[in-house]
Amino acid sequence: MSVFTGIDVSARTVDVACRSAGTPSKVEQFKQTPQGHQALIKQLTRLKPECIVLEATGIYYLDLAVALADAGLSVAVINPKSSRRFAELKLQTSKTDAADALLLAEYGERMQPALWTPPDPARLALRGIGRQLNRLIGARTQARNRLHALQSTRTTPVLLIEDEEEGIATLERRIERLRQAAHDLMRDAPDLERLHQHFCAASGIADASALALLAELCVLPETLKASQVSRHAGLDVRIYQSGTSVRQAPRLSKAGNAYIRAALYMPAMSAVRHDPNAKAFYDTLVGRGKKKMQAQCAVMRKYLTGLWACMKTDTPFDSSKLFKPS
Repeated sequence: MSVFTGIDVSARTVDVACRSAGTPSKVEQFKQTPQGHQALIKQLTRLKPECIVLEATGIYYLDLAVALADAGLSVAVINPKSSRRFAELKLQTSKTDAADALLLAEYGERMQPALWTPPDPARLALRGIGRQLNRLIGARTQARNRLHALQSTRTTPVLLIEDEEEGIATLERRIERLRQAAHDLMRDAPDLERLHQHFCAASGIADASALALLAELCVLPETLKASQVSRHAGLDVRIYQSGTSVRQAPRLSKAGNAYIRAALYMPAMSAVRHDPNAKAFYDTLVGRGKKKMQAQCAVMRKYLTGLWACMKTDTPFDSSKLFKPS
């Protein structure tokens, strides 16, 4: 009989539950260490589960998911919202690690989620660098704002201004070091370096934006369609309507990768000003009564579609094939 396994991952332990023919097993606990992972893999290899389900929560799931996949086991990594909605469907109100593991095992049995393929180590490293760059750039912006506030009044001691300037200089050195590390990594992976160049062919996308976008998109499965990538980025439109009395204005779901949305915003704004194809598309939407922000988000979706096409076809970004004002 088919066995389905659910694993609830936390910082120090993982709770494991198996389910066969609708009957759950006793929940077992393993340590969140390489040794604990090996003990778990040994047990699961003996059971040969049809699917092992984990939630993509934080960073704690990744090492275990990679270890399970490397051992030849079938792994599905699902969005935590999926399991939460599944629990609501079952009217399950209790939430413990053991209960979550049992729920994930049942989710695997009933929903048959798609299997997960671990990304290439170089691409995972690039994503890690890209996200750290995003955090450091955000910290630098905050520090510059604080410096502006300190310099706006004569009562600020010189020491505070010098301290903030020193902090900004340190952040800039760290940012430059990570950018160089990202380029060194791409130089050792020609396919990534080529994709980076394809991204830079888009109006409004230069080195920093291309790096941020490539770091997030390069780890996605190549089998995804453009609409699925848009949903992953939270750029899909959510429609809320029931009968004739309940009808809300459509809006972005924003239930996805915030790094992609943040990296797309300024390039799309620049494209509306400097790319004739993007500008024509934007003006057409505004002329039809769309709000400027709605039209801007539509350009972001189009840009994401174009970047994903670059990755699948290995060709430079071409806005003339992407935007159709009519």
